[in-house]
Amino acid sequence: MHRLGILLSGRGSNFLAIHHAIREHRIPNAEIALVVSNIPEAPGLHEARKLNLPTLAIPSAGLKRAEHDARVIAALEAARIDLVCLAGYMRVLTAEFVRAFPNRILNVHPSLLPSFPGLDAQHQAFQYGAKVAGCTVHFVDEAVDHGVIILQKSVPVHEDDTPQALSARILQQEHLAYPEAIARVLSGRYTIQGRRFLHHPDRAPRTL
Repeated sequence: MHRLGILLSGRGSNFLAIHHAIREHRIPNAEIALVVSNIPEAPGLHEARKLNLPTLAIPSAGLKRAEHDARVIAALEAARIDLVCLAGYMRVLTAEFVRAFPNRILNVHPSLLPSFPGLDAQHQAFQYGAKVAGCTVHFVDEAVDHGVIILQKSVPVHEDDTPQALSARILQQEHLAYPEAIARVLSGRYTIQGRRFLHHPDRAPRTL
């Protein structure tokens, strides 16, 4: 059974999408072993408790980034986490964190990377006049929104769109893309060539 660690800072909608996908067997042989938030009052943490999942609040306020990350790393290692999933985690990870879980940290970003990295990506795409937007699930490396892309889903930008409407449609695709990408990674049936993630559903699995 693969043990997932979820990191979140807000409402946790992607966390809930992952939870539902596990229950529906769209992410086979997996369980959420720990939900961690840097915000003790985060709604996503409250939702995890309602689901009787193991939770931990590790407040980031007043701590240096390296110290906070060290505490989170220790908690994830103590819970024997196989894969770390960032689900609206509003912190940039230190290099030490990334090295602690090489190719075992995933993130979902609300744009078709490498376009529009960073904050408020949906608004960036809207303001730029993009005709197609979307979301990207990628491995996390030491640069922001930069790691190898696992999966992308596109969303058309309508002539009468608003940033809010576009963001809502992108979020719907995030809820589909993230579980699918997690399942691909956990299957072990992939290779990475340079920056290319190649899915091989018929090959023997590799060890996570």
